[in-house]
Amino acid sequence: MSSGYRLSASTGIHKGDREYQQDQVSLFKHPRVNGCLLAIVADGMGGRSGGRKASDQVMLTAKQLFERYDPDTDDSVATLRQMVQEAHIVIKLTAISSEEEPHSTLAAFLINPGGDCHWAHTGDSRVYQFHGNRFIKRTMDHSYVQALVNRGEITEEQAATHPQSNILMGCLGTENDPPVDFHFIPKLRTGDVLMACSDGVWHYFNNGELGSVLSTLSPREATEFLIEKARSRARGGGDNLSVVIVKVESLHH
Repeated sequence: MSSGYRLSASTGIHKGDREYQQDQVSLFKHPRVNGCLLAIVADGMGGRSGGRKASDQVMLTAKQLFERYDPDTDDSVATLRQMVQEAHIVIKLTAISSEEEPHSTLAAFLINPGGDCHWAHTGDSRVYQFHGNRFIKRTMDHSYVQALVNRGEITEEQAATHPQSNILMGCLGTENDPPVDFHFIPKLRTGDVLMACSDGVWHYFNNGELGSVLSTLSPREATEFLIEKARSRARGGGDNLSVVIVKVESLHH
């Protein structure tokens, strides 16, 4: 990325109204390469500690692979794919040794020093891209309601309040190989904002609201605001919440 940019970032996590924290969120700076970072969210499911074990495995796997990653020679997509596959296998092995059924989502974006960005997800944790307050793109959930929306059977608005909105079509640790989708941004620009979050966060906002929050607040303020707002909108029935936000700012900001 040219010297005219800087990245500012923040993560936030909250237990919501749940007894256990099964979400995990991390922002890894590359140990050797400046301007290279990995943001990742994992929403664990299953048993009392099963979900937490699963999201922990995602973080551990991602960290190890990212530390070995070389942006000059390694393929970003292959690295993200490997994170998904290895975490999936490790979680399945955990399941064999325990009574619980650990599963996890994964949503991650990797920014290279050249300013290009790759993202990957499985399950219903999301990655969003905004430019200023304008919504550009988000991941499409591997969920039952997203499939209904894709087929034109229900609208986005109906999906938000659908009683089966928590049913996933795939994620890490299940019998089948996880579905995984990738997206590539050739060049990040000043004013771009990337966010990864679990459904405990995105469930409570539309794109317009997210855009105005992400454009007007710093990443730290935005994570705090979104968590607080989602908590109040959940009215005592809130899931775990995790979010990571990265903003591309000009040096003269």
